[in-house]
Amino acid sequence: EVQKHSVHTLVFRSLKRTHDMFVADNAKPIPLDEESHKVKMAVKLRTEYGSVLHMPTLKENLREKGGPNTGDPYGHKQYSGNQGQELEYMITGTHPYPPGPGVALTADTKVQRMPSESAAQSLAVALPASQSRLDANRTAAGVGDVYRHAGISERSQPPGMSTAMVEAGGNKNSALMAKKAPTMPKPQWHPPWKLYRVISGHLGWVRCIAVEPGNQWFVTGSADRTIKIWDLASGKLKLSLTGHISTVRGVIVSARSPYLFSCGEDKQVKCWDLEYNKVIRHYHGHLSAVYGLDLHPTIDVLVTCSRDSTARIWDVRTKASVHTLSGHTNAVATVKCQAAEPQIITGSHDTTIRLWDLVAGKTRVTLTNHKKSVRAVVLHPRHYTFASGSPDNIKQWKFPDGNFIQNLSGHNAIINTLAVNSDGVLVSGADNGTMHLWDWRTGYNFQRVHAAVQPGSLDSESGIFACVFDQSESRLLTAEADKTIKVYKEDDTATEETHPVSWKPEIIKRKRF
Repeated sequence: EVQKHSVHTLVFRSLKRTHDMFVADNAKPIPLDEESHKVKMAVKLRTEYGSVLHMPTLKENLREKGGPNTGDPYGHKQYSGNQGQELEYMITGTHPYPPGPGVALTADTKVQRMPSESAAQSLAVALPASQSRLDANRTAAGVGDVYRHAGISERSQPPGMSTAMVEAGGNKNSALMAKKAPTMPKPQWHPPWKLYRVISGHLGWVRCIAVEPGNQWFVTGSADRTIKIWDLASGKLKLSLTGHISTVRGVIVSARSPYLFSCGEDKQVKCWDLEYNKVIRHYHGHLSAVYGLDLHPTIDVLVTCSRDSTARIWDVRTKASVHTLSGHTNAVATVKCQAAEPQIITGSHDTTIRLWDLVAGKTRVTLTNHKKSVRAVVLHPRHYTFASGSPDNIKQWKFPDGNFIQNLSGHNAIINTLAVNSDGVLVSGADNGTMHLWDWRTGYNFQRVHAAVQPGSLDSESGIFACVFDQSESRLLTAEADKTIKVYKEDDTATEETHPVSWKPEIIKRKRF
C-alpha cells in the first residue's frame, strides 16, 4: 500500500532532491592549475610565435630598467635568440599584448590600445636572410591563394595589408606596406547579342531545346505534347513527332547514333530513331514526371532526372536501369554528364547540387550553398568548372570537389536555364522573361535582355524555359512561354568604342554562401 504524505512533506523532499542534485554545481570552472597553465602557455608561444621569438627589433621605449622577465607572468626562460644578452629591443604597435616571452608591457600595450595605421605601417622587422626568404615565400603564396581561390577563408592577411620584401644596403626587411584591397579584374569585352528571328509553330509553352551535332537542325519539346524539328538556317519546320501524352520536358540528340531522346511529365523516356521517325525504345522506371535528361559523351549511357527525387542511369541499348541515384529529398530539376570525374551532376528543388560517382552510383559531393531550388546547371566547354542557377544567386564551382569560385548576383528571378559558350559568355534565362549575359571569368553582367512577347500573348506569358548555343556558338536559341523560339546573334556592327564596358573596379566582396 502506498504511504500517503502531506503536500508539505512532498514539496520538502522535492526541494531536497533538487538541492542534492545541484550542490556539486558541475558547471563551475575547475580551479586553474598554475603549473599546467604555464606549460600550456609555453607550448602555445613556441608553436604560434616560435618563428619570431628570436627577432631583434627596433629600439623602443623599454620600461625603466625592468629585467627581461618584467612583463612575463609565467617566468619563461629566454629563447636561444636572446640568450647571453640583455633584452633591449621590443616589438610594439602591432598588438595590444606582449609580443613574446620576456617582453615588457609598454605604455601603449598596457592600456590595451590598438595601433594607429601609421604605427603599423612604420613597423619593420629585421629578419635573418634565410628566415626572411622563407617568410616572404610563405606570405606571397598565402596572399595569392586567398585571391585566386575565393572559396578559401581569408585568414592569411589582414585586409588592406600585404607583406613585401624590401632591399636596403644588402639587408632584407619584411615590411608591412599599405596595399589596395583586391578589385575585380577588367572583364573581357563581348559584343551585345540582338534578336533576329522569332519562330512560332508550337501550340503550348516551349519547354526544352537541343541542337544536333551537325548544326543543320534543332529540336524543341512543348506543352502541346509534340516534338518539332526545325531547320537551323531558315527556321522552317521540318518534322513533328507525336507520342508523349503530356508536356515534353527534355530533348537531346545523340552524337554517337542517329537517335533522339525525349522525356516528359507522363513519366516516359523515349528513344526515337531518326531514320524512321519512330519510337524504338522506352525506358521504364520513374515514378513521376521526368524533368530532364542528358547523354554521356563517351559511353552509351542516358541519365534522366525526375520529380520522384531520383536520377536514373540507363543503358541505351538494353534499356536496363544501371543505377538509381537516390539522395535528393525533393524533385531533381536538372542533370548534366561529362567524360571527366565527377561524371554526373544534378541540381534539385531541395536546394542542393550533387556530384555523383557513376561507377558506384553514389554521391561524391553534396553542395548546400544555395538557399533556394537549383533548376539549372551548366558545364563550361573548356574549363574544368560549372555554374548553377537559383533564385538567390548564380554560383560558379570548380571540379572535381565543387570548390566555390564566385557568386553572380543581380538576376533576381527564378532562373530556369543556363548556357555558356567557349568565348566565356554565360546566359541565364528566367521565368519572368529576362535574360542576362555575363562574362564567365569576372562575373560581370554585360547585357540584359527582355524581349517582347509575340503579338496576341499576355505579358504574363513572358518566360524563358530553356536556352542553348548552336554548335558554332554564333547563335543563341531560347524556348519561351509565349510559344515561340527566339534566335539571337552577336551584333556585328558593335565595337568596344560604341558599346564600352560600363565597369567600375569595385572592391570584391567574396561570399562563401
